[in-house]
Amino acid sequence: MNHFEVCVQSEIGELEGVILHRPGNEVENMTPENVERALYSDILNLAVVLPEYSQLQGVLEKVTRTFFVRNLLTEVLGEKNVKENLLRKICNNEGVCNIMEELGDFTDDELAAHLIEGVVMKKDTLSRFLSKEYYSLQPLHNFFFTRDAAISMDHWVLIGKMAGQVRERETIIMETIFEFHPMFRTKTVNPIKGEFDGIKGITIEGGDVLVAREDVLLIGMGARTTAAGIDFIIDHFKAKKIKKHIIVQELPLHPESFIHLDMIFTFLDVNKCMVFEPIIRMHNHYRTIHIHVENGKVYSIREEKNILEILSKLGFNLEPVFCGGTKDSWYQEREQWHSGANFFAIGPGKVIGYGRNIHTIEELNKNGFSVLDARKIINGSVNIEDYQKYVITIHGAELSRGGGGCRCMTMPVKRKNVNW
Repeated sequence: MNHFEVCVQSEIGELEGVILHRPGNEVENMTPENVERALYSDILNLAVVLPEYSQLQGVLEKVTRTFFVRNLLTEVLGEKNVKENLLRKICNNEGVCNIMEELGDFTDDELAAHLIEGVVMKKDTLSRFLSKEYYSLQPLHNFFFTRDAAISMDHWVLIGKMAGQVRERETIIMETIFEFHPMFRTKTVNPIKGEFDGIKGITIEGGDVLVAREDVLLIGMGARTTAAGIDFIIDHFKAKKIKKHIIVQELPLHPESFIHLDMIFTFLDVNKCMVFEPIIRMHNHYRTIHIHVENGKVYSIREEKNILEILSKLGFNLEPVFCGGTKDSWYQEREQWHSGANFFAIGPGKVIGYGRNIHTIEELNKNGFSVLDARKIINGSVNIEDYQKYVITIHGAELSRGGGGCRCMTMPVKRKNVNW
């Protein structure tokens, strides 16, 4: 088996490897009664989701090496000790030690499926018969948003500390994959281990963490990532004596479309970024803070005007492209709600996003991005090598209702260096 060294030092470097999770039965294993616990605002239709997701998957399989969570999980479950430790950790964490034996009877592939799709509760005791729960082990409804549970940063992987307990198993699975799969070469850092174990208030999710450059990190602080979570990252850099500029952007707690930083800001090219203007550029009370870490200490911490101003001081020359266009704030708000700012770069000036956000796509086209249909790339009628700068559009009418975009659904594990 060839070794694969994790290395991500930007948001836009040419993509060499990405982890995906193709949505499965877990997406539909919810009802209106438990949809809120699943962190959704609506119920998705898997039959509609899969063709849309296949467009993202098909494009990525054309341009880079793709890995799938279920396959990776199945492979690590082949090691008996890894399997036993993983099951023990999951069952203890979710208070379902009574199903350990049942889980142990599954084949590795069956077990991987059940750890993601859920395990139906056997109604074989009075307590379970009377229980309103349908599952002993809840489905991981959000796992196709692979961005959140583990974050590639330089040559290491930060394991997320999810804000919702319903997503904690995702982090346990991802940590197990990176620690024990023989293919990956990396080290993991987990905020629930070591000196930070038990400290209240630490939450970190990957949608809030953007690797701008080797020495620059952007982090959103809001509903899913806390100040304590950001302090954990800072303390890691201090302990390793790593020089970093950390730009913290405070986010609105409502509505839910502002769940992560990448819902209002993403990098597109060496000189372009996508922004939701009302939060990123207009005057508001959401603070932007620049933290400089060097030589094992916080060298400075101060409030700045906005992300773009700080990045300019750090040597970035970024022109903003506006989510929803510039004509009407209603378009901006509507398209931001449907992940209109959430783009995933497969290389500098080469991005993927939802075609449904027509005003955003039009704005990208005005800024020199050719608009390419994912289906034509997959069937071979369009060759992306013929284009220098482009946005690949996928259908996202159903996927966007899950509350995320193309960046949310991708976890890059390797990118080439960028010539800034």
